[in-house]
Amino acid sequence: MDNSPSGPPACIEHLICANRFGTFFGVSQHVFDRAWNQLTRTDGESVAYVSMEIGADPDVFHPVRDLLEREGIKKHPNPQFDGLVRKYLDGPRKIPNYSGGLGVLAGDTLKSFADMHLPVLAISLLYREGYFSQIVDSKVGQIDHATRWTPETTPTLFQLRNPEAPDRPLVIEIPFYNGQLNPTMVRAHVWMKLEISGDLDAFVPEFLIDYSLPDAPPWVIESAHQLYNAKSAIIKANQRRMLGSAILPLLETLGCTARTIHLNEQHGITVTLHLILQELHAAFGDAFLDKIADADILAAAERVSRTIVYTIHTPVKAGHDRFSRELYSAISHKTFQRILNLLAHDDEVGHEYNFTAMAMRINRAVNSVSRLHRDVTKKQFPAFADKIKAITNGVHHLTWISEQRAACFSRIPSLRAWRTDPSCFGTVTAQESAALAQGLDDAWRADNRRLVDYVNTMLKRHREQMIETWIDPPNHLSSLPETEWLRPGVFTIGFARRFSTYKRADLIFDDIGRLADILIALDRPINFLFAGKAHPADEPGKSVLKLILDNQEELYLRSRGLGKLVFIPGYDMRIAKMMVSGVHAWLNSPKRPLEASGTSGMKAAMNGVPNISIMDGWWVEGYHNGQTGWKFGYEGPVEEADLSEAPDALLYTEDAAAFYELLPTVLESFYTRPASYLERALNNLRLNIPIFNTHRMAAEYVAQYGLQLPQDQEAAINRFRRLYLSEEGGML
Repeated sequence: MDNSPSGPPACIEHLICANRFGTFFGVSQHVFDRAWNQLTRTDGESVAYVSMEIGADPDVFHPVRDLLEREGIKKHPNPQFDGLVRKYLDGPRKIPNYSGGLGVLAGDTLKSFADMHLPVLAISLLYREGYFSQIVDSKVGQIDHATRWTPETTPTLFQLRNPEAPDRPLVIEIPFYNGQLNPTMVRAHVWMKLEISGDLDAFVPEFLIDYSLPDAPPWVIESAHQLYNAKSAIIKANQRRMLGSAILPLLETLGCTARTIHLNEQHGITVTLHLILQELHAAFGDAFLDKIADADILAAAERVSRTIVYTIHTPVKAGHDRFSRELYSAISHKTFQRILNLLAHDDEVGHEYNFTAMAMRINRAVNSVSRLHRDVTKKQFPAFADKIKAITNGVHHLTWISEQRAACFSRIPSLRAWRTDPSCFGTVTAQESAALAQGLDDAWRADNRRLVDYVNTMLKRHREQMIETWIDPPNHLSSLPETEWLRPGVFTIGFARRFSTYKRADLIFDDIGRLADILIALDRPINFLFAGKAHPADEPGKSVLKLILDNQEELYLRSRGLGKLVFIPGYDMRIAKMMVSGVHAWLNSPKRPLEASGTSGMKAAMNGVPNISIMDGWWVEGYHNGQTGWKFGYEGPVEEADLSEAPDALLYTEDAAAFYELLPTVLESFYTRPASYLERALNNLRLNIPIFNTHRMAAEYVAQYGLQLPQDQEAAINRFRRLYLSEEGGML
């Protein structure tokens, strides 16, 4: 393609689209209009997907950038187009509005909605300081500091404009009742991120509410900057209502008519307060405050519940939003308090409102995120057991399969359609298996080499930091000669997720002496790569992270250099993708049954990487009787499970011992029976990719949404839905 001024690339103009809220880049005007028209139809045949966090960094999935690079487009003679091209090729690749699995799942879900051409829009908040950034010091542990990023320069993000004054941003006004009957109106800007399908033929708009305006009230400014700011309960409560209260004003301003609101966790549940208020006003008029009885509120809530679909993500009590009644009386009016008294009462703590319980009460459908999680949730909320269903999570295969693996898959005839149809991995013929095995092995080696190179470069950088700054490197290997650093081909176990006590990141180091003795007896080297963040307010989680740092030198010395433990700071989606494709096994060691799902293991499985996991969350469904990896530890019935996170209830001794018993088998398979190890990897492709992808998950959600779709589209979605019905699994 000719990129000179005399021959501008025509396809760039075809990626420019616009409506009354601005000009955007990434899809054609036809594609844009088709999607927007679906969201503004008078019949409301669309869905508003609401999530406190959405993780969809453009450095791990970037169909527009791929097109520019594929066509060799690096510049354009038109300054407007040239700026867009350079932004997409060279702009910052991070949108740090996510903390971990919940947000990344939301991003993956929206990508599949786009790939499947579903009429969905998403709503979240824009945090000017994102989630916190992590520095790790070997002596101090995790050090939190604010994330600085500029949405104005980030590709895929566009600030919506005022239709009446295009040179100014769109402003929406959001009502907040701070102990008063009349609302205080707070202004916000709106950003739109286009979640574009892999073929650039559809998109899902993701609207981010930006409260960080110069004239915002102090309580708004304090709550708007950072995701999950936990400095106080009032900031936490304000963040939740800033999300929930913005939903209806946003939809009205944009003309979007979604008749279903899908709450990805309970964070946005305060939207139901506003919906109930609307119902009461419509039924009783302006003077409804003096006329309504509790029965009227409950009747209005029942009508509102027909609008709400709710996904619960955790059995851990700390994951359920609870706020004191006294606190909430200061930020709501009397009708809201009456609604909360009826619908958010906490059966365990009388002086608190339980927003998870409220979300359980006000919905037409509620789902857990795995079969085991469904069973646990039924026991936690027995009053709603009959309507709690399972929709097991998935991941967006186009995001998480590495480029090396992708090239391998595209060479196999029966996998030619893998990008649009992940079910095809179950159809690989016997004649193709040898070619797939060889291609997968070659891709795996290349991805492992890339990961090792990244880690060794990091170790060198950390050693230089030790000289230049006050930071002590977080890895013991940084102080050793480079000959002692990582080598490609050494068996490598990966662990990366949020550092929370129930996830037990340090479990396998509970008895370092025994672990070292196993490695010495077998004379087998092993690398342990760990990454992840502890919430800034989670001191026990930070302590677990510090234990990982403290165990490095002891493991290295006691194993005579065979065991190398490395911590990778600054965990994000780019690092995650390198890890899930570059390691040889993925470790998951939560206390059963506290891991609701565990999508990081699914991302590894997408690359064929076997899991070594406690039988919790998705792994109960993905284990396939040992064909795809290994299990260890407690797997007793839910009825007898202890849901406590207390240190003396975390089963460290028992489950660590089970891991040590299993480890020699895993090492023997990798080092002495590589064909059997590769067979497990192939089984992950064949058995797990068709199940644990967000296309299948989205198809199950569509059934809950009740969307009336064109016949051909419904047939395609039914094909994904038939691959695996999460709810068909009985009680575990």
